[in-house]
Amino acid sequence: MTAPVRIAVVSAGLSQPSSTRLLADRLAEAVRVGLDGRGREVEIRVVELRELAHAIADNLVTGFPGGALREAVDAVTGADAVIAVTPVFSASYSGLFKSFFDVIDNTALTGKPVLIAATGGSARHSLVLDHALRPLFSYLRAVVLPTGVYAASEDWGSGDSALTDSLPGRITRAAGELTALLDHARPEAAAPLDRADEEEELDFLPFDQQLAALRPQG
Repeated sequence: MTAPVRIAVVSAGLSQPSSTRLLADRLAEAVRVGLDGRGREVEIRVVELRELAHAIADNLVTGFPGGALREAVDAVTGADAVIAVTPVFSASYSGLFKSFFDVIDNTALTGKPVLIAATGGSARHSLVLDHALRPLFSYLRAVVLPTGVYAASEDWGSGDSALTDSLPGRITRAAGELTALLDHARPEAAAPLDRADEEEELDFLPFDQQLAALRPQG
């Protein structure tokens, strides 16, 4: 029997309820639906950083994570994939978000797929995905998915998932990429790779090799 796919969802929203948690839940549900459609069982663990704020602050001083924080770290490092969502503060991820990932050893996420997402009051902060979140997880040696999802306040009114630029459309695209990777299958919209130099076609090409094939040669 195939083992369940374990997904850790890290939400750094401070209010309750928060748009950050809402986006995290929608991304997780889209991935769950996608994997369920492929016959895969899914286990989702949500790590709500708001509830761990004191433990994270204590860890910065003592260097030793308490019980609840250790469980959260173990859930993230032991997952098959991570969905990481932060609110935007001063054009970057929140201090709480960064402090949590500072607790994690910088090799513990090596090769792990990470779907990045952020929320903010204005669309002008959307570059936080590429200027802050992507470099952070690249430093942690994770595999950051091509599509990140940013949700501004006005995006929550766009409900047509058929529009690729709408929030539901971006959620669908990002979840589809993670679903395909976790199910060891290529996204349906991906162009076939040139494998003429191999005698046999592989059923699955590792994600890092797919990225390498897209780099310009020379």
